[in-house]
Amino acid sequence: MTSYRTEKDLLGERDVPSDALYGIHTLRGIENFPLARRTVHGELIHAYGAVKLACARTNHGLGWWDEAKADAIEQACAEMMAGKLDGHILVDALQGGAGTSTNMNVNEVLANRALQLLGRPLGDYGSVSPLDDINLHQSTNDTYPTALKVAAITLLRVLEREIIGLLEEFQNKEKAFSSIVKIGRTQFQDAVLTTLGREMSAYAEALGRDRWRIYKCEERLRVMNLGGTAIGTGLAAPRQYIFQVIEHLRSITGLGLARAENLVDATQNSDVFVEVSGILKACASTLLKIATDVRLLSSGPDAGFGEISLPPRQAGSSIMPGKVNPVIPEAVSQAAMSVIANDQAITLACSLGSLELNAFLPLIADRLLDSLDLLANACSLFRRFCVAGLEAREERCRQHVENSTASVTALVDAIGYQAAQEVSEEMRKTGKSIRDIVVKAGLLTAERFDELISAECVMRLGSPLANDRKQS
Repeated sequence: MTSYRTEKDLLGERDVPSDALYGIHTLRGIENFPLARRTVHGELIHAYGAVKLACARTNHGLGWWDEAKADAIEQACAEMMAGKLDGHILVDALQGGAGTSTNMNVNEVLANRALQLLGRPLGDYGSVSPLDDINLHQSTNDTYPTALKVAAITLLRVLEREIIGLLEEFQNKEKAFSSIVKIGRTQFQDAVLTTLGREMSAYAEALGRDRWRIYKCEERLRVMNLGGTAIGTGLAAPRQYIFQVIEHLRSITGLGLARAENLVDATQNSDVFVEVSGILKACASTLLKIATDVRLLSSGPDAGFGEISLPPRQAGSSIMPGKVNPVIPEAVSQAAMSVIANDQAITLACSLGSLELNAFLPLIADRLLDSLDLLANACSLFRRFCVAGLEAREERCRQHVENSTASVTALVDAIGYQAAQEVSEEMRKTGKSIRDIVVKAGLLTAERFDELISAECVMRLGSPLANDRKQS
């Protein structure tokens, strides 16, 4: 049978399992918020461990505890930072109270873990208190947003690495496909000739801009309100603590963190999260566009564009034998759409902060960290399971080139607009290839035709023939 210990709070007494590291505040949080049915993001828990460790080291240095107590508290914080206490953070990701339930869950777990290390019984808060010790000189209102920013920076760095990997894979394809001429399309209609390599290069360039924007995001998040306590005035915290705590957090995390000049502003305003989310939305937009293009270019493969083939990942249908779907680009698209939706939730949550505090930080944290995870995972699987194995269907591209009016545009400088238009009309009437028509009509030799639709000629910036015609 489960045994219990009795704990007390403002509202009365409750029985808590005697072996639980959490306490009464966590128990009430679990009961009050059965919303998302998932716990707080792991990276937020680890970041909270780092924040509490910084606070503990500051208080230790200022002489608030004896050595044994300080060592136990600091070890407990280090264990949380390392992910060893994740299973004890049980409150729902979405909660009222601006994150108080998360902060109290963390405080109780750290206090009880410190008690274990000291050989004291769990719940002996006279020896180590969740509030008087673990939360000393702190508030949810400065520790929660600080932990969120640390977690976001950590995940931003992961995302940046994954974007670079995907970018480099598209650069590899740019080189591999540089000589493959194909039809360039605008508004889903044949337009002019391009190369498959140049198409890949455009994807790499777009991802390069996303990588740069993601890199710059860290500057927005590195400014913290830690030490501001309730509303940014530093109520109940010594001045020495306020000045030192961010230095300890910088040392612990290795991040270039700084204390906000205006702690009141940094406590009540959450616009930085809207800015960062907007940049994540831009990245999602890029991924969605590229994934959609890849699906189109591989469509068919027999009755569609069919210009590239994707690595087959699984059987595509329970009723259509032989069908293989572009499941990786589809998954990437869904991740991107989710990030775009998250941005809307973050924008609303940040906008609805009131007066000296934003009560909706748990939603902001949940959606922001989710977006970072989704984008990093999407870039990774897109690179490994799709782009790395993407292959060109050169013969299909060649057939499109020879049988599309887009190729006629490449001949205009050589044969004139009127002749090119007549060639296009004949192609539509007879179904003959443009190459056969122009060679048979004596407009161009086969060699000259091949030269004009070569990769070198197609990708030349401008048209030297246009200058020759002007001079003549």
